[in-house]
Amino acid sequence: MNKREIGFVICLTLFSLILTGCVQAAPEVDAQQEVSKATAEIAEAPATITFWHTYSENSPENDMLVNTLIPIFEESHPDIRVETLIIPWEDFRSKVFTSIAGGVAPDLARVDIIWVPELADMGALVALDENMENFDTYTEQVFPGPLSTNAWNGHYYGLPLDTNTKTWIYNKAMYEKAGITPPATFDEMQEQCEAMKVAYPDGYYFATDGTFAWVTLPWIWSFGGAITDDAITTATGYLNSPETVAAYEALKALYDNGCIAPVIMGSGIDVFTGYAQDSYASLDNGPWTFPIIESQFPDKEISASPFPAGPGGSINVVGGEDVVLFEQSENKEAVMEFMRFLLSEEYQLKMAEVGQIPVLLDAINSEYFQNHPYYGVFLQQLTTSKSRTAHPKWEQMDSILTDAGQYILRGEKTAQEALDEAAAQIDALLQ
Repeated sequence: MNKREIGFVICLTLFSLILTGCVQAAPEVDAQQEVSKATAEIAEAPATITFWHTYSENSPENDMLVNTLIPIFEESHPDIRVETLIIPWEDFRSKVFTSIAGGVAPDLARVDIIWVPELADMGALVALDENMENFDTYTEQVFPGPLSTNAWNGHYYGLPLDTNTKTWIYNKAMYEKAGITPPATFDEMQEQCEAMKVAYPDGYYFATDGTFAWVTLPWIWSFGGAITDDAITTATGYLNSPETVAAYEALKALYDNGCIAPVIMGSGIDVFTGYAQDSYASLDNGPWTFPIIESQFPDKEISASPFPAGPGGSINVVGGEDVVLFEQSENKEAVMEFMRFLLSEEYQLKMAEVGQIPVLLDAINSEYFQNHPYYGVFLQQLTTSKSRTAHPKWEQMDSILTDAGQYILRGEKTAQEALDEAAAQIDALLQ
C-alpha cells in the first residue's frame, strides 16, 4: 500500500470514529437522565384517594374529619392525599351505584351497614380478609356485631367504622309540665299522650320522620314481631304475624289520636326543630341528636332513656356505617393504609366527640366513655338492639315496608291487609 492509500485509510477511519461519536454521544445520556428524572417525580408524587361520605358540609362530623383527622393522617403519610366528596344522604346510594356502572367508583366510601351485602354480591368490593395485611388483628379489636355487617358469602368486604342505636329522646321541660316521666312500656304511652295534650294543646307526644324500617323496626321487634325467619327465606308468618300486626295497630292508634306528629307522613316541621321549639315531646333518635341540637339550639336541654318495652322487650335498631374499598380503585394499598387509620383509637375517639360511637372495644372502655354525659344510655340500648335484615335485596324490602306503613296510617288498608300483601311481595323477592 503506498502512502497515498495509507493516508486515505487513516482519513476514512477517523471520519468513521467521528461519525460514530456524533450518533452515540450526548442524546443517549440526556435521554437516560430524563427517564430517571421522570421516574423520580412519579415516585415522589403522592397517591390521591377519594373518600365519599354523607356528612353535611357544616356538620361537626365533617369539620372533625376534614380539618383535624385527615391532616393528621397526611402529615404521617406524606405519600398519600385524601380527597373527600360530600353527597347528600338521599342521593348517596344512587350515586354510588351509578359510579360503579360507569367505571368511576370512588376509592373508598362510608356506607350504610345494610348496603355491604348488596355491593359485595355484585362484585363491586374488595374482599379485605383476602387482600388486607393483618386483617385478623382488626376482627379481634372491634365489636362482633358491627363486624358481622361486613360479612357476605364467607368473606369480609369492609370494616366497621362507627356504630349506633336509638333511644327515647325526651323533652324534659315538656314532660315535667305534663307531670310524666319517660315511658317504661308501650302500655303507658296513650295515658301519657293525654296528659301531654292537656299541657301542650298544640304539641305532640311523639315525632318521627317516616314509616321506613329504621322507624318501624323498634316497634315491630319490641312487640315480638319480625320481618322474616332467621334464615331469611320467607316473610309470611313473620311480617304478617299477630305480633307485627299489633305493633302497627299501636302506632296507628297513637297517630289517629293526635299523639304522633304529622311529620311521620311527610308534613310539618322536622323532628329536631320541633323538639327545640317545644312542639315535640319525644323522639326515637340516636346520639347525633346531642351535637345537632347543641349546635343549632345551644340553650335546649336534651334527655334520653331506654326505648319503651313491649312483649318482646326493649329493642331498637343497630345503625352505623362501614368503610369499603372498591374494586375499581387504582390505589388499593394507599386506601388500606387510610382504612387502618380510620380504625385507630385516635380517629375513633375524635369522632366520638361529635356523636359517633366507636367500634373499638378499647375505646368504649376508655375514661372518655366511662365519664361521658349521654353515651351510657346508648351503650345500654346496644345490648338489646338488632340489625336490619342483611340481604342484597334489603332496599326493595324496606320500600315495601315503607308503603305498608303509609297504607296503614292513611287508613287505606288494615294492618293485617297491608302486612299480608307486604309479606307476599317480600317472599317473591326472596325467591
